[in-house]
Amino acid sequence: MKRTDKWVFFSALPPFRGGIAKFSARTLQALSQSKDVKSFTFRKQYPDILFPGTSQLEPDVNDELAERIVSTFNPITYLTSLLRIRQERPTVFVTSYWMTFMSPLMVFWALFLPKRTKKVAIIHNLIPHEKRFFDALFNRIFLSAYDIFIVLSSAVQQDVLSYKPSANVVLLSHPPYEAEGTLLSKAQARTQLGLDPHKKTLLFFGLIRTYKGLAELINAFGRLDDSYQLLIAGEVYGDAQFYMEALNELPNPNWKFVNRYLPDTEVDMYFAAADLVVLPYLSATQSGIRSLALSQKRAVLCTNVGGLAEGLVASGQGFDLLSTDPNSFADRIQSLFNQGDIEKCNAYLATLNIDHDDAWLSFALGLIHFAEEA
Repeated sequence: MKRTDKWVFFSALPPFRGGIAKFSARTLQALSQSKDVKSFTFRKQYPDILFPGTSQLEPDVNDELAERIVSTFNPITYLTSLLRIRQERPTVFVTSYWMTFMSPLMVFWALFLPKRTKKVAIIHNLIPHEKRFFDALFNRIFLSAYDIFIVLSSAVQQDVLSYKPSANVVLLSHPPYEAEGTLLSKAQARTQLGLDPHKKTLLFFGLIRTYKGLAELINAFGRLDDSYQLLIAGEVYGDAQFYMEALNELPNPNWKFVNRYLPDTEVDMYFAAADLVVLPYLSATQSGIRSLALSQKRAVLCTNVGGLAEGLVASGQGFDLLSTDPNSFADRIQSLFNQGDIEKCNAYLATLNIDHDDAWLSFALGLIHFAEEA
């Protein structure tokens, strides 16, 4: 392929919010350094009545990285968007796949794109956390329609191969996000958030869904003494009252729950306040929060499910959680603090010089190489 070859990139992109949009925006930026890329995104991802959060869009974001061409729940736009994509005469078509709800749209495009167009899917998640009866069928149809698959963890790689043993699939690890940076010290960040500046601080960050294990963390926190405090930051997709009732019943009152979506401008303060970022996910493939914690130089404790903990201990970035049983969970946290492991881990992370641009460029070049050679 030559520099003049045309790539088309479709995914959730700003002004849509969330981890997929954030990842895709960074991938698009890196790809565009080497390829002529035309980007497209949704008009709407989900019907408002089915969306569990307050908004699908980032607040106060007017810049759009991509032309908005399709609504997943309006089949007429499947055809109009296909015609628009075909106008670009793409040599390579790249899309993101993270839920089976998207499969009919993605398959429709793949079937009617030019035969010469290589069809590449970045698969964030193949087997959904919240399962539906049509998942297996939709996944098989999707995998049969695409030529090349990029995955972000070995767990997803194995999922792909379990459905399609002949799949042309490559693992490219999730690059770390840039940190916004903060001049606040740990004590200052805690004070601004209304936390005790001296207590050992656990952070649960990101959109809150049942499979992410916040209920298990709350139960474990209830077994910790008064020297600990818990900071929960993220919008609940589901029943927020369930978590509030659980928190209000705790014997340890040292907790703060910020139930809203947090823009990038606020993220650094929450991580600056933390000693340990906790990801007690009950199921997972990989996590943008783990990547974000690395950028923010904060140790992570996470369950060893899916690809969530891949390379975590070996890289010195954090610790694995073997059980979410409340007593075992609490014992693990206490042991890490008492032995000084968290302090040592954070000290090591502080010495790392992470070239975020280089990491994302390497990811994009890996994707390009695989698409060109396959």
